Amino acid sequence: MTETVPKRRVKVLLPMPAGNGYDYAVPEGLDLRPGDFVTVPLGPRQVTGVVWPDASDPSVPDEKLKTVVRRFDAPPLAPQLLDFADWAARYYMVPRGAILRMVVRGEQGLSEVKGKTGYRKAPLPQGLRMTPKREAVLAVAGERALSAKELAEAAGVTEGVVRGLADAGALVPVMFDPDPPFTPPNPHLPGRALEEGQAAAAEELRKLIGEGKGTALLDGVTGSGKTEVYLEAVAAALKADAQAQVLVMLPEIALTLPFLKRLEERFGAPPAHWHSDVSSAGRRRVWKRVLDGTCRLVVGARSALFLPWQNLKLIVVDEEHDPAYKQQDGILYHARDMAVAMGARQQFPVVLASATPSLETVLNAEEGRYRRVMLPSRFGPAVMPDVHVCDMRAHPPDQGRWLAGPAVAAINDTLAQKKQVLLYLNRRGYAPVTLCRRCGERMTAPDSDTWLVEHKYTNRLVCHQTGFSMPKPEKCPHCGGEDTLAGCGPGVERVAEEARERWPDARIEIFSSDTVDRPGSAKELLSRMTAGEIDILVATQAAAKGHNFPGLTLVVGVDADLGLSGGDLRAAERTYQVLSQVAGRAGRAADRGSVILQSYQPQHPVAAALAAGSRDDFLQAELFSREEIGMPPFGRLAGLILSAKEEPKLMADARALAQAVPHAEGIEVWGPAPAPFYRLRGVYRQRFLVKGTKRSNLQAFIADWLGTVKPTSAVRRVVDIDPYSFL
Repeated sequence: MTETVPKRRVKVLLPMPAGNGYDYAVPEGLDLRPGDFVTVPLGPRQVTGVVWPDASDPSVPDEKLKTVVRRFDAPPLAPQLLDFADWAARYYMVPRGAILRMVVRGEQGLSEVKGKTGYRKAPLPQGLRMTPKREAVLAVAGERALSAKELAEAAGVTEGVVRGLADAGALVPVMFDPDPPFTPPNPHLPGRALEEGQAAAAEELRKLIGEGKGTALLDGVTGSGKTEVYLEAVAAALKADAQAQVLVMLPEIALTLPFLKRLEERFGAPPAHWHSDVSSAGRRRVWKRVLDGTCRLVVGARSALFLPWQNLKLIVVDEEHDPAYKQQDGILYHARDMAVAMGARQQFPVVLASATPSLETVLNAEEGRYRRVMLPSRFGPAVMPDVHVCDMRAHPPDQGRWLAGPAVAAINDTLAQKKQVLLYLNRRGYAPVTLCRRCGERMTAPDSDTWLVEHKYTNRLVCHQTGFSMPKPEKCPHCGGEDTLAGCGPGVERVAEEARERWPDARIEIFSSDTVDRPGSAKELLSRMTAGEIDILVATQAAAKGHNFPGLTLVVGVDADLGLSGGDLRAAERTYQVLSQVAGRAGRAADRGSVILQSYQPQHPVAAALAAGSRDDFLQAELFSREEIGMPPFGRLAGLILSAKEEPKLMADARALAQAVPHAEGIEVWGPAPAPFYRLRGVYRQRFLVKGTKRSNLQAFIADWLGTVKPTSAVRRVVDIDPYSFL
């Protein structure tokens, strides 16, 4: 009797939010190892998965196994990345296939891509008729082949001009790799000259790189040159290992644009960049070259953390305090926290940089878990701006206006000196609420509790939560009154309207996500502001982060109290951070800056701390108040969000969970309570908040709790570990 030889089998994890991987048979002659990308059958489809290091399930008989179709000819995912995906899935209580989906979202880099036709400069044919457009193309063409589109864009002409030169023999067509390797950065190039304090800080970060692990807080005031200091750490990491990869994370796409040029100057080669504005072809190239290790320096938004890194040796998290690092849909991870965790698990350094560090980071530095590197003064002749709080109770603006007398006088003086002004208000559109003057009807989005914001320039009402947009009605949809819909309160468009009325000769622009929504528009506007071609910039917090405008000497916070109301435990901290950051745009060159904060609560600790320049006192007061009530960073929070289209089923599930809360020492459960936006897109939402001590295992508690109440398909449950938003 012939003995049956057991099939070789592997565990394959699929990039989908379900399952923990499936066993597959390995065909004869195919050698597979953990991290390999494979194609496997799943029902009637074939899907891409990754061989996982888990042991196979012996309870599944050989005859039920499907067979791996093929292995991709690509480097495998690094073992440390597989480990991190497992850890992140446990921490955020999501299927690890959901984490893997964030890693392989650029899986088009695995497929074969046909070579593209490019054009290289050739000797000029005799008798070639030259035109200015043809000369422009030949001026940018060189030995490296570029596509017709790239040449045309660089020369400012149409692709037809390029093809005409190729037909005439002035350009040679060649085939080239559509995903060429990135030019390696040269860490041996000299950086900018550093002042004594900067040099000392840079040396501290080099020591961190030499030690090969640990987290450092680079704590420097706005304009202190933090970027140049941490670029020395980047250079040190690249020098220490010829295959090292480095990630610099930024919270906003707008920050990425000028920063790329800065890194190119420092390292002699443009870094790769990864964010939502990058084309699919560009993302494919970055993903593919990070996987094969030839892409060594990446500047990116939070999702860059989950690129398929092979040899990551340093992460820099710039503006580490920024709430944009917290993902608000899908997997609700915090990129800063994940960067620190990744560095700790994989034994490489992490640098957190900020002028207004988060309380979590401040406490970690005070308790010695992070190294603290200080930059207490601005670079060169620049000094910190003077901050004045304008009491709006004593200086109320005129009816229908939003700028108080002291602010108007300061703007007049600034414009007379040919300097620039920034009017800051973190409200997009013209008016945040639209009401009917006759019946009081408040315009909301369909099937939602969210207010519609008036955008006067486009004459539309827009919901910034759901994306719903409609033309502004001529009649109130509730009472039928004509011309009774009125915008209440100011947005940036309304402030800009007032500015144009007061200063008709000034060059005034608006900077918000609504006005820079096309590719390159943010870069164009920022370039004009930097060049002094704008007199008054009316902006949301998009202008508050990292920008350097040499001619800007006056910042006016139109509504400094915005953000202080509500029950968010981080309200004061966030308001202080954003106002401090926007104030830091003033006076970054030789001319001293000035800041006016318009406030109806001038005695509030935030306004008082900004006026006195007493950041550390404010942080200590905030830490004390958090410690008193056991809130982060002294305790832990987790949110549980229930959502359903049928309100009765939602309420039934919420009641069942409320009755099933288990007892655990040091853990409290609050709720259920309606979410602030109770209904969004026809979906009703209830929230629980779980509060524990710093040592509480909230994940185990929540898993045990949810396991006692059988879920239904009608109600969706989402766990938010370390929540930053309570909407």
